[in-house]
Amino acid sequence: MKLKGSQILMKVLKEEGVDTIFGYPGGAVLDIYDALVKTDIRHILVRHEQAAVHAADGYARASGKVGVCLVTSGPGATNTVTGIASANMDSIPMVILTGQVPTALIGNDAFQEVDIVGITRPCTKHNYLVKKTEDLARVIKEAFFIAKSGRPGPVLIDLPKDMINQVIDYAPPEEPRMKSYNPTCHPNKKQLQKVVKLIRDSEKPAIFAGGGVVLAKASAELTEFARKAGIPVMGSLMGLGAFPGTDPLWLGMLGMHGTYRANMATAHCDLLIAVGVRFDDRVTGKTDAFASNATIVQIDIDPTSIHKNIPVSIPIVGDCKTALKHLNKLLDEADLSGLSARRRQWLDQIESWKSTRPLAYCQSGKIKPQYVVEKLYELTKGKALITTEVGQNQMWAAQYYHFDQPNHFITSGGLGCMGFGLPAAIGAQVAAPEKLVVDIAGDGSIQMNIQEMATAMQHNLPVKIVILNNGFLGMVRQWQELFYDKCYAHTCMDFAPDFVKLAEAFGAVGLRATTPEEVEAVLKEGLSTPNAVIMDFVVEPEEGVYPMVPSGAPITEMLLV
Repeated sequence: MKLKGSQILMKVLKEEGVDTIFGYPGGAVLDIYDALVKTDIRHILVRHEQAAVHAADGYARASGKVGVCLVTSGPGATNTVTGIASANMDSIPMVILTGQVPTALIGNDAFQEVDIVGITRPCTKHNYLVKKTEDLARVIKEAFFIAKSGRPGPVLIDLPKDMINQVIDYAPPEEPRMKSYNPTCHPNKKQLQKVVKLIRDSEKPAIFAGGGVVLAKASAELTEFARKAGIPVMGSLMGLGAFPGTDPLWLGMLGMHGTYRANMATAHCDLLIAVGVRFDDRVTGKTDAFASNATIVQIDIDPTSIHKNIPVSIPIVGDCKTALKHLNKLLDEADLSGLSARRRQWLDQIESWKSTRPLAYCQSGKIKPQYVVEKLYELTKGKALITTEVGQNQMWAAQYYHFDQPNHFITSGGLGCMGFGLPAAIGAQVAAPEKLVVDIAGDGSIQMNIQEMATAMQHNLPVKIVILNNGFLGMVRQWQELFYDKCYAHTCMDFAPDFVKLAEAFGAVGLRATTPEEVEAVLKEGLSTPNAVIMDFVVEPEEGVYPMVPSGAPITEMLLV
C-alpha cells in the first residue's frame, strides 16, 4: 500500500488512540493539516503555540491519555518550549509534532528553520528528527511508548516537509522494542518487606504522596495502604488528590506554603514513606533539617530521583501502583496488633497541631481571596476540575480547595509557568466535557494567555475563570513586602483591562464582585451559566499566602498569619 508521509502519520496516530490534537497551522505542516481534515481526529485551533502545549497538558491530566499538539517550524516550534519544559518537570505524557524545513535546507538558515531537536533536548524525555519516511511509523509508535511508560514525559518529533510529502510502500511497524529503554516497574520485594517491618516498629510514621501516585493511577492503593496501616498522609503540590482531602488522616500540603501540621509532622516523624515524589526544594526547605528524625523510604519509578535531593534509607525503584499493591498484601499478612495504642500519642499530637494552627486568614471589609476559593469549593462540592495559573492564586487553590479525587487539580508545579491555567482548562474541558472546569487565576497571569478565550468560544468550551484580582503580581509583591522593605518594584498592575468587558468582547460572560456579600451570588451565576465566564473578584491587594517558609529555612520555621 502506497501512502504519503502525512497519511502514515494520521494512520498511526489513530492506531495510538488519538482523538484530539491541539495545534496551529503554518507552511511547514500544510500537508499534515491537509491529511488531518480527512480524518475524524478533532483539531482544537489555539491562538498561540504555547497554549497548544498547555492545552495538551491539561487534556493528558484530565483524561489519563497522551496529549498531542501540532505546530509549524521556526517560531511555531520555539513557542512550544515553555509548555514542553513545564510538562517535562511535571512528568506529563505528551507528543509534540513540529514541522521542519525540507531536509536539504536543514542547516542553511532557511526561512522559519530552527534546530528544535537541539533546543528541546534538555526539556524533553526524548526527541526525534525524522530523516527517512520509512522510519516515520516506527518513530511515532516509539514516541507514544516512551511518553507514557516509566516516568512519563513529553516526546518531540520533528517532521521535515519532504518526509511528510514523500510517498512510500507502507508496511505496518512492529510494537516498540527498545533495548536501551527498559523502565523498572516491579519493585524489589525484599525492600518492601523492610518497609512493613518499619511500619510495625514505628511510633510516629507519616506518608508523603506526590504526583507520581496520580500519574501511576495508584490513588486507590495509596488510600487503602494509609488506612490499613493507620498512617497520616501529606502531599506535594502535584500530589493533591492522590489521597482524599477530607479524610481524617489527611494533613494537607507539605512545604513552603504547606500546612503547619504537615510541616511539623515531617519534622517529628520517625518514619517517612515517600511515594512518587522527588523532594523538590519547595517541599524540603533546608535539606539537612528535613525529616532529620526519620528513617526515609522512597518509592519512585525513576531511579535518578532517588537520593537526588534527600538521602534515603530504603530506596525502592518501581511503579507506585505495583509497589503499593504488594505493600497492601504484605500488610494483610502482617501482625499489626497494638499499633493503634502505640500511636495514640502521635495522632493526638497531630490533632493538636490541626486545632491550634489551622489554615486561617483575617476577615475584613474587602474580599479575601481565600474566602472566594472556600466558597467555590462549597458550591462545587469539591467535584470541579480545577486548573490554576501560578503564584498566590495557585497556593490559595491548593490550600483551600479540598481534592478528594486524583486528576482534579491541574497546575504547573515544577516550572511554575504563568499563563498555564486557561489553556490547561481548555484541554481539560475537551477531555471531560461533562465536568465543570474552573481556572483559578491572578490578574497578572491570566493576561499571559488571555487570547485563548477565543479558542474556548470557537469550540463551545464553557470554562469558568475565577480571577483573584489584587492589582499586583501577588506572590512577587509578597516577597517584596517581607524581604525588600515593601519596595514594590514593578509588581503593581494598576493598568489592566476591564475583565468584564474583555469577556464580553470575546462573546463570553463577564461578572464582577467588589464586596464579600457579592461573592456567593457571582459564583453561583457564573458556575451555572452555560457559556465561558470570567468572574472578576476585586480582592484585598496586600493579602499574603500563609504559612510561608522563607527560602533556605527549615520547613518548621513558618511565618504564620
